[in-house]
Amino acid sequence: MASILIRGGRILDGTGAPGYTADLLVEDGRIAAIGDLAGKTADRVLDAAGLAVAPGFIDTHSHSDLDVLLRPQVLPKVMQGITTELLGQDGVSMAPLPVEYISPWRKNLAGLDGDTDEIDWTFETTERYLKMVEDAHPGLNEMYLVPHGNIRMEAMGLDNRLPTDEEIEKMRAITRREMEAGAMGLSTGLIYIPCAYSESREIIEMCKVVAEYDGVFVIHQRSEADTILDSMKEVIEIGRKSGVKVHWSHFKVCGRQNWDKIDQVLELLDQARAEGITVSFDQYPYVAGSTMMGAILPPWVHDGGTDKAVARLADPELRKKMRYDMEHGIPGWDNFVDFAGFDNIYVTSVKSEKNADAVGLSITQLAEKRGTDPFNAAFDLLMQEENAVGMVDFYGTEEHVKRFMCRPEMNACTDGLLCPGKPHPRLYGSFVRILGKYVREEKVLDLETAVYKMTGKAAGVLGLADRGVLKEGNWADITIFDPATVIDKGTFTDPIQFPDGIRYVIVNGQIAVENGAHTGALAGQVIRHAR
Repeated sequence: MASILIRGGRILDGTGAPGYTADLLVEDGRIAAIGDLAGKTADRVLDAAGLAVAPGFIDTHSHSDLDVLLRPQVLPKVMQGITTELLGQDGVSMAPLPVEYISPWRKNLAGLDGDTDEIDWTFETTERYLKMVEDAHPGLNEMYLVPHGNIRMEAMGLDNRLPTDEEIEKMRAITRREMEAGAMGLSTGLIYIPCAYSESREIIEMCKVVAEYDGVFVIHQRSEADTILDSMKEVIEIGRKSGVKVHWSHFKVCGRQNWDKIDQVLELLDQARAEGITVSFDQYPYVAGSTMMGAILPPWVHDGGTDKAVARLADPELRKKMRYDMEHGIPGWDNFVDFAGFDNIYVTSVKSEKNADAVGLSITQLAEKRGTDPFNAAFDLLMQEENAVGMVDFYGTEEHVKRFMCRPEMNACTDGLLCPGKPHPRLYGSFVRILGKYVREEKVLDLETAVYKMTGKAAGVLGLADRGVLKEGNWADITIFDPATVIDKGTFTDPIQFPDGIRYVIVNGQIAVENGAHTGALAGQVIRHAR
């Protein structure tokens, strides 16, 4: 492996400490020395004068789970300086996957991670899935959370009911098996099926197992809107009763009618920390989110899996009930149509050509194009695409983005969906947007703090001892960028654009990006939780 000498850059070590000018030597995939290395030589010498030299960025909320098997370079991530990402998010991912559930699960997963016939879906367990990722030779370091929904499916199927004591014990056993296979922790998404059918008790029992391994519990909480305060109290109670480290996904407050709850939301974080519960969250720097469009439907529509949901969408009487619930709400359910509105929900991806013209349109615009009302336009699209529809929804304000960004619990993420169509621009730009817009242009954060929130802070959340900080002996995951020019370029109408200002990205000692172009290097590793 070639040695690399980085000369004269501003070292931002990932701890938040003030930057300083120094050289950095990479040998055998690790950082060999940092300081005045005037007498050193190397196979490659990179001139970093005027540039920032930082740890490789760590994306703690990623949806590359399927795409990394098909396109292992993961270009949208590495081109913005990301060298490590955490898969298995929102309680809905690749493994574990019992063979008898492959067909309905692929349809359930399609809106988040996509679908393909190009892989063998009979891998069954996290251990075998991670081996597939290794065999694909990923361009990034890949980590995995065992998803609650997958565990629940293996233990008790996809039905809307509470588990028996025996089924909870089975969930605990599956969680233990997957933690032993190297999962970093447990994820759940309490707006997604089948996670939404659960109560706190089963989650607490699984989290007790995760806590034994000092893993992390990553949660898309039950509500980010009307009942967010009760939702946060539930999450904190899970942390209190299980002893697990709690990490909220894509932290936000959705809907104008809920913006006055922000002070109370932050007070709950303060109270949890004061109590000794370990809490953290990640954030993407945009006022819009993105997920599977099936999430706009009332939870009962998905009872039993995607095939049954599609059948219900074909039933005129059940459509009337869906419409009623979406117009009037269901206690405890996050109603996207209520807090965003059809005008602010846009189609980002579909799986078939017949609906390709829907991509980029709001549901209101789609309804006008189809000559129907917004409810039926959404129902028809989800039925025809068998739930494999992605969306973007606008919910917040810049003021809120900045306020959460400055919290000590915050680290950066993308939450980018790698589905075809017009993805949320966060997929290509989250990290560089922070550096360009919120550091250089608006001075919300200083550069050292921003880099810390992208690197060392995230590594601390996940318990990574030898990444996230530029230190002798650590793995050489390094991003070199120009603080004066770094910026995201993607927009909601034209999102597929690589950023400016990322000069070099080094993954495990190999140059993956050089002068803004990918080198073809595939030097990533599968990182398994240390047991």
